[in-house]
Amino acid sequence: MLDELDRRILRHLQPDPARSMADLAEAARTTPAVCSRRLARLRARGVLRGQAAVIDWHALGYEVHVSLRVTLDKTQSNAFDIFLREAKTVPEVLEIQTFLGVVDVRLVVIARDMAHYQHLYRARILTLPHIADIEALVHVAEIKSGEVLPL
Repeated sequence: MLDELDRRILRHLQPDPARSMADLAEAARTTPAVCSRRLARLRARGVLRGQAAVIDWHALGYEVHVSLRVTLDKTQSNAFDIFLREAKTVPEVLEIQTFLGVVDVRLVVIARDMAHYQHLYRARILTLPHIADIEALVHVAEIKSGEVLPL
């Protein structure tokens, strides 16, 4: 699957995806041309799916971060599909994850303040279809974040 050079490239790319090709190649102990070809191959194989800008929502004025655990009323066969389609339309929903078990869906929601969250919750979240139960977990502190794998 991955050889040692691929692992070195990914190991150095993960913490800083914006670094220059020359810098990445030097850190991975290869040439920029080889590094570029390897990255292209990793993208083509679906190993490297993209690069992202990590935004500090707090710095942009979003003070409230809530994780909503949603249990759906699944008596209608397409309840999941309808709920997910509608949840995707709420701009303040940053993440949507589905689960097996008591909780069906987890939504990560941001808001400017509690008044904004309260409005968002009542006007947009609670009106989503097929909700049987919902539990809000207010984010207090981020202890660890990131997707850096030990390669």
